[in-house]
Amino acid sequence: MKIRLFATLRDRAGRSDIDVDLPNTATVADLRAAIGAAFPQLAPLAARSVVAVNHEFAFDGDSIRPTDEVALFPPVSGG
Repeated sequence: MKIRLFATLRDRAGRSDIDVDLPNTATVADLRAAIGAAFPQLAPLAARSVVAVNHEFAFDGDSIRPTDEVALFPPVSGG
């Protein structure tokens, strides 16, 4: 599955897209684990990142299908 990366995630990966292998019944939590295993430099941020699936915010228990468009945005803080 192709994952689009933004901001700090893109900088750490050195590219704007990564590929991870997921089963057909994967969840967002599975995605985070797969990213951490395949790309250790992204693991700390992936665990806290905002995940969007098909342009909608997604949560750890939400399902991901192989045809979904998935993007990760690093956590942000503001004031």
